[in-house]
Amino acid sequence: MKKRELEMRLQRVPPLSHPLPHLEQYSTPAAMAADVLYIAHASGDIRGKRVVDLGCGNGVFAIGARLLEADSVMGVDIDASALDEARENAKALGVEVDWIRADVESIRMRCDTVLQNPPFGAQSRGADRPFLRTAIAMADSVYSLHILETVPFLEGLINDQGATIVSRKTYKFNIPHMFGFHRKQKKSVDVVLLQIRVSR
Repeated sequence: MKKRELEMRLQRVPPLSHPLPHLEQYSTPAAMAADVLYIAHASGDIRGKRVVDLGCGNGVFAIGARLLEADSVMGVDIDASALDEARENAKALGVEVDWIRADVESIRMRCDTVLQNPPFGAQSRGADRPFLRTAIAMADSVYSLHILETVPFLEGLINDQGATIVSRKTYKFNIPHMFGFHRKQKKSVDVVLLQIRVSR
């Protein structure tokens, strides 16, 4: 499947209908999700692999990984209503994904690849760090989106976990007016995709 076709399919995955502000449930735009997935796919980390989407929200990474022929895909989220919507989204696109409700710090499993857009930490400082620690513990390859300015702080955590950032790609992440505390109709944030390899 070409990237443009993947993007068009992922555009059919709607954002969450009732996002929770304390979980920072900002849905990854289809174009960005398709690009992240294709980077992972080109690196040999999707097709035929066991893939987990941590903090899956509407399930866009999990669904995309399945469309790119991952052997098995699991979406994990603590929000039951988000999982219900992700399940319906996968059904609408005709893909099979396992959905698990769990807190990220309680997860004990192994997979080949983790894809994630964790909380940026705007509401709770360092909220992305448990996601990174869990992802590195469970997979050899991790693709994780973070606020660009936090990367110097995250590098130490990643290195301490026996992992290495092997590539980075920056994006403009447009956050729409979603919650009462938002002051602007739309805010653009610089984010970076970290491609992480783990040494075992």
